Formats: sequence, C-alpha cells, structure tokens
Amino acid sequence: MTKPSLLEDYLEKYSVDKKWNLIAGNIENISQIVVIPAYAEKEMLFSTLASLADNQPSSLEYSLVLCVINNTSDTPQAEVSNNQSTIEYLDALVRKKVLGKFNTDQTIYPHLLKIADTQLKLGYIDASSKGFEIPLSDCGVGMARKIAMDKALRLLNKSSAEKKLILSLDADTLVQNNYLAAIKNYFTPKIKTAIVAYEHQMPVNYEEQAAICCYEIFLRYWVLGLKYAKSPWAFHSIGSTIITSTDAYLQVRGMNRREAGEDFYFLNKLAKIGSIDYIRNTSVFPSARSSSRVPFGTGKRIERFLSGRENEYVLYDPQIFTVISQWQEFMNNALFMHEDEILNEAHRINPALKSFLVDCRFAEAWSRIRCNAKQEKTLRHQFNDWFDGFKTFKLIKYLTNNVYPQIDMFEALAKILCMMGLQGSEISTQTKIPRLEEQIELLQYLRKIT
Repeated sequence: MTKPSLLEDYLEKYSVDKKWNLIAGNIENISQIVVIPAYAEKEMLFSTLASLADNQPSSLEYSLVLCVINNTSDTPQAEVSNNQSTIEYLDALVRKKVLGKFNTDQTIYPHLLKIADTQLKLGYIDASSKGFEIPLSDCGVGMARKIAMDKALRLLNKSSAEKKLILSLDADTLVQNNYLAAIKNYFTPKIKTAIVAYEHQMPVNYEEQAAICCYEIFLRYWVLGLKYAKSPWAFHSIGSTIITSTDAYLQVRGMNRREAGEDFYFLNKLAKIGSIDYIRNTSVFPSARSSSRVPFGTGKRIERFLSGRENEYVLYDPQIFTVISQWQEFMNNALFMHEDEILNEAHRINPALKSFLVDCRFAEAWSRIRCNAKQEKTLRHQFNDWFDGFKTFKLIKYLTNNVYPQIDMFEALAKILCMMGLQGSEISTQTKIPRLEEQIELLQYLRKIT
C-alpha cells in the first residue's frame, strides 16, 4: 500500500501533469487506466480505441482509456491539424455529441460509431493546442507518456480498489478482446510490473512483411540470448506492452521524459525493485509501419530495412551471450571476493570483459558496494543494480565492436537454439536468407518461447 507521504512527495516534486487538464466522461470506480500518447495519429488511434471497446462490458466498467494528444510549438502544421482533428473526435465521444458531421471520413467514422455504442470510459489531455504544447526541451514520446501516467496516478489515488494499474499502450497498437480482463486477473498485490505478449501486425506488402519479420526476430533473439545467459534483464522492452502498479510507479519515480527508448529505461528501473512478469494469455499487436520520427525503434528499423542502406539480416554473435553467462555465474559465487580477484577472473573469461569493466570503473563501484552491503542477498541485489540492463546492453555492444562482430541472422539463431537445446536448432543455413514463409514460421516458433 502506498504511503501518503510518498505519493505527495512524488506529485509535488516529480509529476509533470499539473499544466494539462483532463477531459473525461465517467471516471467512477476505475482501477486501471490505459495511457496512449498520440502524435498525428488520427488515422490509427480510433482503430486502437475500437479494439479496446471490443473488450467485455464488465471490464470496461473499471477501466479508463486516457489519450494524450501532443506536439511541440515547432511541429509542422499538417501534424498539428491532424492532432486538432483527433481532439475534436475525442471530445465528441467523451461528451457524447452527435457524430453525424464526421461521416465524410469513411475510414474513421465506423470506429467512432462502434466506440460510441459501448461503455468505454474515455478521456483525453490536450497537449497540442496553443499554450499547451509539450516544451521543446521535453519533446518526445517519453514526456507524453509521463504526462498521462502522472495523471493516471492522481486519478487512481482516489480509487478504493486493491489493485491499481497503469497500462501503457500506443496509438497504433491493437489489443485482444480479453486484454483488460486478462491484465486485471493476472495481477496480485505482490506483482509490481508485467509485460503483455505481443505480435507485430503483418503488413500486406511483401517487402514490409520481410522488414517486420526481420526486426521481430532480432527483438526475440535479444531476449533469447539473455535467457541463455540467465540474465535478470531477459525481457522485452516495448512501450505498448508495459503494465505497472501505482506503487511500483511511485517507487521508481515515474516514467522518464526521453525522446526514444523511454520504455527500455523505465523497465530498467522497474526491474530493480521486482521481477518483470509476463502475461501470455492476451496479446497486443503493434503496427509494423515505417517511420523516421524517432532515432531508433520499430518505425526506424522498418524504414532502414526498406531503404536497403544496411544488411539487416545479422545478429549479435552467440559467443557474446556465453561471455555474459559465465560472468553472471561467476558473480553469483563471488559476492565476497575482492575487486582485483574479480577482474582477474573476468580476464580469464574474456580479456575484453575485463577491459569493459575497467572502463566502467568496476573496481571502485565494487569496493563501495562491499563497504555498504554485508549480506549475500544485499550484495547480489547491489551487483544487479550496477550491472543492469543498460550496462548489459553496453557490454554487448562493446564485445561486438571489439571481439565478436555480428554474424548472419539465421546462423546465429541456429547456434543459440542449439546451445539452449531447443527444437529450432535444425534451421537450415544452406542459404543466408530463407524464404519469407520459412522466416514467418520461425518467428511463430520464437513467439512461443520468448
């Protein structure tokens, strides 16, 4: 149970939502809030809202969907106009206005009618109109998501529900019709954070199918490799899959304001206060569209694949995960060792591992940790806090740049699956790039095991 002083301290010092007003209909008896940042997403958002409206009427009673329509003062006018139209549609839905004047938009109008015909509890925040734009210093999806999550925290604070949850979704991500109920039923008071299973939407176009298949294989290989290494950071980091309790949200001082990668850093903090659970009995379906809005992520990778600028059919060498595995296993039994002894063993595992640790000033950090922590459990926790998901990522990049260059995608997959004793190890490596149908079949298998 959240201490009132902790909540008050957060809302006073760290929340960012005070400037923005919530426009909403019925918000009584809510115990979970779905937050959706939307930037020029008129064409996608209402399809997502319609998929949420398809959930069981009983689950709509305790759920609120909160959209943050956002841009900055220097956003191109076409995208601002898109946002303003989105706000007009949302306002009509929230205030239960007649929707007939929107019937000229044949793509969106059917979704509006469908949403209006349900008991979906809907609200929005206008972070688009003049005077309410997101500051240029905080531009990006992280800030938009934080505004919505902070507002959700305030609203849920008034709820008497035992489980108060913030569900993170994207404007272009569809959900199953058991999404809201499955999440509510999964969480117990002991669970702090979970991610929902996901599958990217499959485009109609062949090249786009190849692009998203290649990218999702990369995402799942990353988790597979970390699972092999028995890393505590072996989980997917996708913004539209994250569910957190309000208590956990407070413990990590909320969402960050990053332009991109906000989901990775948010989960990196959450994983330090408790395990990241995995909800498999429902799924979300992120879009597979190309985008150049952010410097990395799904849209950027799809755009890069379609441009043909780089060879996308490569993955990190599985030997990297062997190094991480040996490092993790050694440290599990070396918690009381001196830092010099640890660095010597790191050199034996791989000289580049020692070089990385020296660059990261491991010796100083470990000396400080050993002075402040005497119990084995505390030492292990402190080590994992230091060698966290971000440092794991940096080590993988370091080993890639200095020792183990990336190798062909399907060779890497065959090796890691073989190392793990999994059935996909019979992947044919006779051709570097199997037919797309074979890639999709492999992806379906990876979805089952990651």
